[in-house]
Amino acid sequence: MKKEIEQKLLAKNISPTAMRLLVFDFLDKQPYAVSLTEVENGLAPADRITIYRTLKKFEQKGLVHLIADGSGAQKYALCKDCSADGHFDLHIHFTCAVCKETFCLPKSKIPEISLPQGFLLEEVQLTVKGICDRCSH
Repeated sequence: MKKEIEQKLLAKNISPTAMRLLVFDFLDKQPYAVSLTEVENGLAPADRITIYRTLKKFEQKGLVHLIADGSGAQKYALCKDCSADGHFDLHIHFTCAVCKETFCLPKSKIPEISLPQGFLLEEVQLTVKGICDRCSH
């Protein structure tokens, strides 16, 4: 497993340091998007600043995307189809009103946005709020 993670990091031109391997592995095991605090708690006693810098590097290189779900804390999830040139993993996110977890819905794509002439699209986020399958039972 470690070799697979190293190869994924190297493919994005990211040096596979011990912390980067740990953060990637942690993110890969999460069924939902996680905040910096959740990563920090999951990797305790790791340094918060190092984790933050790792997540920023992953975002810059197209390995994770940020999700602003309205909770006040940015959430992170692994990208499926992004690069250092941009985040092309344009899918809908779902935030549960009960457990507050945010899920990527990769099969639910964001529709193409038609902007007026002269407008430049930089980012699109669509978050649907409701109750997830675990909380609705």
